[in-house]
Amino acid sequence: MKRFALIALPYGWLVALFLVPFLIVLKISLSDTALAIPPYVPTLDLAEGWAGVRAFFAELDFENFAFLTTDDLYWKAYLSSLKIAVASTLMALIVGYPIAYGMSRAADAWRPTLLMLVILPFWTSFLIRVYAWKAILAQEGFLNQLLMGLGVISEPLTILNTNTAVYIGIVYTYLPFMVLPLFAALDRLDESLLEAAEDLGCTRMKAFWLITLPLSKQGIIAGSFLVFIPVMGEFVIPTLLGGSDTLMIGKVLWEEFFSNRDWPVASAVAIILLAILIIPIVLFIKNEEKEWEGET
Repeated sequence: MKRFALIALPYGWLVALFLVPFLIVLKISLSDTALAIPPYVPTLDLAEGWAGVRAFFAELDFENFAFLTTDDLYWKAYLSSLKIAVASTLMALIVGYPIAYGMSRAADAWRPTLLMLVILPFWTSFLIRVYAWKAILAQEGFLNQLLMGLGVISEPLTILNTNTAVYIGIVYTYLPFMVLPLFAALDRLDESLLEAAEDLGCTRMKAFWLITLPLSKQGIIAGSFLVFIPVMGEFVIPTLLGGSDTLMIGKVLWEEFFSNRDWPVASAVAIILLAILIIPIVLFIKNEEKEWEGET
């Protein structure tokens, strides 16, 4: 009973906030669009008893999933989101690894301050931070004014409403999710291993490639998953910073739900997105289990 009571709360939380909403979205994805409230049919009427339940399930179908295969907009959006998510994850890793490495090698007195600086952006609203990048990247924005003032460019660059702005916004926003796992992995690194490698003739660069980088693999994997998974369904950043050529599945999902009011098709899009993300989520969980087993 004690063991059951211990696991009942997190499992109840998952059932209430994940499984039940998932089943609702799955049911809507098998429905048909209708000019009604809610804008889909069928709806379950328990007053009709078992006959109503059987009629309800008989009207469900997979037509919305079949429709997604007939319009290339959807698979192009999935592929574009996958490309942007992979590229953004690699950029965040390239930017975040030196930051995490420097933090792990900093003096103990400085580490809390450096950690606070990494977490500090979370104290401000996500939406406000993205809007701030609109002002920075605009043609009359701070970045262009700075570059023109330094004489680097003679006319303003067009950065806003391009994929470049989307990458900048994503890397800036999700960088802490990459830095923190990397810092945790690098902070646990035994420095005596590096000293032993140098005593055996390794240069610092060679010791980094042979010891530091392999031993930080768990942090790289965890940080990459923590960035890739939310970026895959990102909506706010491509909407505010991207242009009409920026195609991501999050924008398509929004338009289907709120512009077209086609809830069944939008739900089908969401179900497929979740199915795609299940693979990295499962891999992330397996990686975390291996890490815990290694520590114990």
